Amino acid sequence: MTTSLLNPHPREKVTRKALIVWTTAVLVYVVAITGRTSFGVASVDAIDRFDVDASRIAVFTAVQLGVYAGSQIPVGMLIDRFGPRKLLMIGALVMAAGQVLLGFTESYWVALGARALIGAGDATAFLSVMRILPYWFPLKKTPLFTQLTAAFGQAGQFLSAVPFLALLQGPGWTTAFISLGAVGVLVAIAATVAVADSPESWAASKENKDPDHVPEKKQPAEKIPVGTLLLMVLRDPLCWQGFFNHYAAMILQILFTLLWSAPMITLGMGLPTSAIGVVLTINVITSIVAGPILGPISARLGKNRILASTLFAGIIGTTWIIFFLPTEPRGLTAIILVNIVMAFFTPSSNFGFDDIREDLDRRIVATATGLANMGGFFAGMIAAQVIGILLDYSSNGQAYTWLDFRFAWIAAIVAWAIGLTGLITFRTIVSRRRKARRRTGDGTVRVVDETECE
Repeated sequence: MTTSLLNPHPREKVTRKALIVWTTAVLVYVVAITGRTSFGVASVDAIDRFDVDASRIAVFTAVQLGVYAGSQIPVGMLIDRFGPRKLLMIGALVMAAGQVLLGFTESYWVALGARALIGAGDATAFLSVMRILPYWFPLKKTPLFTQLTAAFGQAGQFLSAVPFLALLQGPGWTTAFISLGAVGVLVAIAATVAVADSPESWAASKENKDPDHVPEKKQPAEKIPVGTLLLMVLRDPLCWQGFFNHYAAMILQILFTLLWSAPMITLGMGLPTSAIGVVLTINVITSIVAGPILGPISARLGKNRILASTLFAGIIGTTWIIFFLPTEPRGLTAIILVNIVMAFFTPSSNFGFDDIREDLDRRIVATATGLANMGGFFAGMIAAQVIGILLDYSSNGQAYTWLDFRFAWIAAIVAWAIGLTGLITFRTIVSRRRKARRRTGDGTVRVVDETECE
């Protein structure tokens, strides 16, 4: 079957090679999640290592998330132009360099630079996997594999919460972070060997190894100019719906797992360090269970999937509000229940990616997904910093308490409410546009050309 690079036909079935390509790409994503969440369990150690307060510790997460979020559109454009295989390999090596640098340094400013490298490398992983899916899998299967990607990726959070934390408390800071760097190099090699951008590129690479093979001259794939590509993405409300869907459903998970889990559990709630691993492990297990459930829900709901995601995001925020109502610290059971609810519904943050993949020209899918994937991380970057400032203001130089975290978490709730409002707004705009298209007989599947910017 011949497949156009501009309009590749959906795969007819899930093949063994497709699973190998996807699994290898997901391994890179797992390592990216490990690096992303490692600072959450190391934040208390970092306060001592770099001799800083909560405001300056929050800068680590703000820098990492800022670089990650800011890299989404440029990285998406690079993936659309050069393919996911190269970006996975380069991203894994950049992350590895950042982890090794962070492991050796005791300088606050050098450590910030290391986290910036980790954020830049991390930015390539998820988008690359999303770009692989429509080229290797049947379109009707991609919502399931989107959720499985997110679910299995959360194994990285388990790695940071258990083995990484054990290394941190045993051999120490340097060994823990250098180990992450070494794993990054290994997955970069795996991506180079096992990942292919599409079945056609894989078949071509096999043919080129045949000494008797004469390459067939093919017409080069038509490229969308960079300026036009950006306008198409930035002016499309479907992309902004994805942005706020990711924002509203993901932000509280980001704030807790990437930075404030360890300080909140040990300093705010007075629980032992071992509770960190228990809570984050339950979070991971719940995420993995949720993926295969939410994937089919997204596929079955189709264009109505964002309504479900809005409901799920609302449940997450409401759960955190209830958690912080009492003036006395909650116990271990309460934070476990919050994490079960949060981790189960957070994967709905990927529902917007399904709309983008189904409705937009595949030449711009990675760039459009990049904009959508900025949502939670962009909001998390700002909210994490504001939480740190409020913690220091509330504690007034004293040890952080439950009341300090209770006060500071107002920033998280306000940020979540803004995201939910944006999601409802853009979902309404997209819904009205679809109804208008149906009335004019334009159909439901939208393939964007270079001249269309709305």
